[in-house]
Amino acid sequence: MNIPMLDLKAEYELLRAEIEPAMLQALAACQYIGGPNVKAFEAEAAAYAGSRHAIACASGTDALLLALRACGIEAGDEVITTPFTFVATASTILMCKATPVFVDIDPRSFNLDLDQVTAAITPRTRAIVPVHLFGQPVQLAPLRALCEKHGCKLIEDAAQSFGADLGARCAGRKSGAYGDIGCTSFYPSKNLSAFGDGGLTLTDDDALAAELRVLASHGSRQRYHHHVLGYNSRLDELQAVILRIKLKRLDEFNTRRRAIASLYDRLLADVVETPFADGHGRHVYHQYTILSDRRDELQKTLTEAGIACAVYYPVPLHRQELFAASHGDVRLPVAERTAQRCLSLPISPLLRDEQIERIATVIREALQ
Repeated sequence: MNIPMLDLKAEYELLRAEIEPAMLQALAACQYIGGPNVKAFEAEAAAYAGSRHAIACASGTDALLLALRACGIEAGDEVITTPFTFVATASTILMCKATPVFVDIDPRSFNLDLDQVTAAITPRTRAIVPVHLFGQPVQLAPLRALCEKHGCKLIEDAAQSFGADLGARCAGRKSGAYGDIGCTSFYPSKNLSAFGDGGLTLTDDDALAAELRVLASHGSRQRYHHHVLGYNSRLDELQAVILRIKLKRLDEFNTRRRAIASLYDRLLADVVETPFADGHGRHVYHQYTILSDRRDELQKTLTEAGIACAVYYPVPLHRQELFAASHGDVRLPVAERTAQRCLSLPISPLLRDEQIERIATVIREALQ
């Protein structure tokens, strides 16, 4: 029994009867750039998340870069973020010629350690970029209060958590809709995914929304008049068709992810450290990530059994060559230890219970 990390083929077959007619209709309309599906998806995504504005763009990386630029991040500024995430969270800070400041993570949630964030703030801090890692919402209310106190921006990286409820302390909104700007990705492995790349920014601020649109369209406020250095960052009309269909199923799929995680928890809790849902919002399990001192052995065993698994992330960002010049001597022991022990298991919302039981059996036999 071969088990993939994410069964995109099964998902396509499930949605095929909706996707193919809608794609054909969009193709026949021939409005490939800025067409009606992009506009409709922006409105639907904003309403879903609880935000006034949603601005689509070409990728999650672009969403982060556009957000930083819209917030005025530039050379000399510092931006606090996590070392335990995909590189785009911090590489986009470098693209703005600013300095990423990495602080350690909480050992259970894997999200930013809020005490260390507080300690890292300096007069040069212009923004904090928390990541809702693996689908576990960050405790945003205290972070927002901290940002307001120090006059800096809160930019959510919600690439792994779209659809996660943030809880009562965050006005019942969903991830990405509480900070000054929220950013997400529609890469094919995400909870809400396209058939290629795509991204989105969310904001309640009219001025920031306007600036995001200008930056994403070659820095232009009026056609063929260019006011600032911008980018060509657009969501494709055909990807918007896919996203509109999948958005209607997102809550259903996230509920199934939680059910899968609950079954994994029950089957594995006595042999590995299972993911921790801290109660701040509702985890949507973009990844189901366990911890084990025998991680490498376990990864080899699962692979030989035809079961996909992956290490997210094997090298924390402060240990990457890209950031060596500014962080060569930095020690963040929790992130470093987590990177040595973490292993993500299949978590497709179409994963069957018998497949989960098979995965658990292989893990138990390997470790016992």
